[in-house]
Amino acid sequence: MKNLMTTQVNFILKVFLISAGISVLIRYGAPSLPITATAANALKAVLTPTLIVAIGLFWRVVQLNRGEGGHSGSGKGRGF
Repeated sequence: MKNLMTTQVNFILKVFLISAGISVLIRYGAPSLPITATAANALKAVLTPTLIVAIGLFWRVVQLNRGEGGHSGSGKGRGF
């Protein structure tokens, strides 16, 4: 049980450190980029992460369905 706890803590720390690094890059690096403040650029900035996650989730569902052989099973061990 302790090994599982250590693994979870390590994962949370990695996510926290990556998030902090990205935050620092945005805070200090983004102002130097030549991006104009337009509605189109704001829309791209807001929608891009959502589209990336949607594509990743769709890809995962396709991979899981491919592994089931095309039939509808109980879904045990698949996270559903």
